[in-house]
Amino acid sequence: MASAGHAVPVRVIGAYLSPYVRKVLAVLELKGLRYEIDPIVPYMGDDRFTALSPLRRVPVLIDDQVTLADSTVICQYLEDRHPSPPVYPAGVVERAEARWLEEYADSRMGDVFIWGLYNEAVIRPAVWGSPRDLSAIERTKTDDIPPILDYLESRLPSSGWLFGSLGVADISIAVFFRNAAFARFRIDAERWPVTASFVSRVLAEDCLARLQVYESVMLRTPIAQQRDALREAGAPVTGETVGSGIARPGVMRTGNRR
Repeated sequence: MASAGHAVPVRVIGAYLSPYVRKVLAVLELKGLRYEIDPIVPYMGDDRFTALSPLRRVPVLIDDQVTLADSTVICQYLEDRHPSPPVYPAGVVERAEARWLEEYADSRMGDVFIWGLYNEAVIRPAVWGSPRDLSAIERTKTDDIPPILDYLESRLPSSGWLFGSLGVADISIAVFFRNAAFARFRIDAERWPVTASFVSRVLAEDCLARLQVYESVMLRTPIAQQRDALREAGAPVTGETVGSGIARPGVMRTGNRR
């Protein structure tokens, strides 16, 4: 059932494999909002995609009121428009802390886990047909990831959630480890036990676990065939797409995902 104010499903543009898209979809799932998805790889968006997302980044959310092209802005909009159940804490201090952790995930974790790891291991060969830079991947694993895990180990709870109930802060952190897994990285549970347990708990929640079948479909299906394969798997795929068959670079040096 759609919540009041959304008589028709909202539209989300962006692939299930994007951590930023995954974050928004999890919030939509938690809030019980119906949506359809145009699961494009952002590099393959056409000129209509550029008009909707001038930075050529995903996700994009379109509803009966707005078109938004940033995952944090989208989640805060969904919280303001559909406040129950909440995905941000109510207190001023905790809400600020949650937003900081979301920003840390979106920026630093995105830079390392997506651009340093996933982009090199998965996107370069799949989209651009380029060989993996194995030395760059190894540097990311040995030099960049451990300080992130050290920080998370000091901030994450040993049980439960960051702010009482599952929310955007928890989701924002955990979603990057799905992409890390796609690039064959696993958290060393002996060195970072709190982080490993926390990520497993979050990713096991229904709002994220039910997306994994569609992620698996995308991983094993050539890009040109993904829409049909997702539809056959039961994904709520849109009837039309702003994707194209031609890849082109994003307009930002930091890439297409945010």
